[in-house]
Parts: sequence; C-alpha cells; structure tokens
Amino acid sequence: MAERSKDWIRQAERDLAVAEDLLEAEDFEWSCFVAQQAAEKGIKAVLQRLNAAAWGHSVFELMRIISNKVEVNEELLNCARSLDKYYVTTRYPNGFESGSPYEYFTRRDAEDAIVCSRRIIEFCNGILA
Repeated sequence: MAERSKDWIRQAERDLAVAEDLLEAEDFEWSCFVAQQAAEKGIKAVLQRLNAAAWGHSVFELMRIISNKVEVNEELLNCARSLDKYYVTTRYPNGFESGSPYEYFTRRDAEDAIVCSRRIIEFCNGILA
C-alpha cells in the first residue's frame, strides 16, 4: 500500500478549518465532532509514516500507539481523552438521557475541542516534517 501521510495530514488541516467555520456558525456539536475527526486524521498520518497500524477512532488510543515510538506529553494525552468524548455524543440523540446533541454543546466546548485538535495536529506536523 502506498504511503499517504501527506494526504492524511492535509485532510486533517482542512477538517480543522471546517471545525472553526462550524464554531462561527454556532454549530457547536458539529464543530466538536469535526475537531475530533481532524485530530484522528492527523494521528493516522503519523502512524502511516511510522508504518504502524492505525485502526479505530479513539484519538487517545491512537496517541498511545504513537507513544510507543515517539514521546507524547501528558497535555496531548489529555487533549486526546477530551476529544474522544465528542465522537458519539455530538451526533446521536441517544448519547444523553433526553434532548438532542445541539442542546448540550457550547461555544466553550467547541473552542476547547479546536484548541486540542490544533495542538495534536501541530505535534503530528512536527513528526512528519
């Protein structure tokens, strides 16, 4: 299989820009989800470059795989844990006892998700450089 880490990281960066657009549109649940997706794709770019398996959607678990090959600080691991909370609950009404996802997520959630995603993508870019 061809090594496509550049494609993965470019898509991660584009997804992060979309998360920022969604924040401005006040679509906070979707901003959080897309920020999670951006970080996931950035990490998968690195894993591809390192010839490591990149299965699943947990940003935290993917970062743990990277940490076997490259030092990952606790701040990035905490960001990964935080982003994982947005994978399901931002999209499905049964993620909460009642209500729809858009009722639960705030501007602050989206801003925090974007900051964490950006930190992870910058870390990934550093490895890929």
